[in-house]
Amino acid sequence: MGVNIVVCIKQTFDTEAKIVLDNNGQIDPNGVNMIINPYDEFAIEEGIRLKEKFGGEVTVVSLGGSRTQEALRTALAMGADKAILVSDAALDRVDEWTVAEVLTKVVSGLAYDLILAGRIAIDDGSSQVAVRLAENLGIPSVSSVLKIEVNEGEATVMREIDGGTELIAVNLPCLLTAQKGLNEPRYPSVAGIMKAKKKELKSLTLQDLNMNAEDLVAKMQIARYSLPTPRQGGRKVPGDAAAAARELARLLREEAKVL
Repeated sequence: MGVNIVVCIKQTFDTEAKIVLDNNGQIDPNGVNMIINPYDEFAIEEGIRLKEKFGGEVTVVSLGGSRTQEALRTALAMGADKAILVSDAALDRVDEWTVAEVLTKVVSGLAYDLILAGRIAIDDGSSQVAVRLAENLGIPSVSSVLKIEVNEGEATVMREIDGGTELIAVNLPCLLTAQKGLNEPRYPSVAGIMKAKKKELKSLTLQDLNMNAEDLVAKMQIARYSLPTPRQGGRKVPGDAAAAARELARLLREEAKVL
């Protein structure tokens, strides 16, 4: 049997990037390396493995600006077959609801047996888009998946829960979000990178999707970002052991106020 898989991904800041805020309290993207959200890489890898086992196609979908093509090309180089980018100036400021609405429009026009996505995005940490998408499509979803087995018309998945794991059987089509440990994402090969240049990467606007920007006004607006307080250097308490212990206790009680 062939399994058609849609993988929803997001381009995020590199975890090693130094974040700088502009005068308006917004993140300045200039000079910052962008990557595929790491949890989405697990989803891409799992989709490719299932395609290699059962046949079918893997289509990768994302929202973003022109730079997001880099992430989609990387997914194609890994082994995905097609990519779709929704890029529109009206989508410059979006929230999870907006993204889910647009993804719903895109995915509902595709043939799919399974939708995969990362458990969480490392930039906003909301874990909302995938489950909102499943709700919009009227299909079941399972989050934080560590193992996937697909049989005729059904997926058996192991998901992470507090203090353990849970085994769930769910009918296809369904949506699953990938947790760290599901697999080890491959690196794109030179051959894969060359092939990716010839694979389909379709760019769509809201007009192409018959959607109006007026109907997609974000329900949540981020007013401003702020950087955490810089970490202070350590402090050495002088004196012999007994005197140092007394001074340390005083500092913890009176200055740090943790006692």
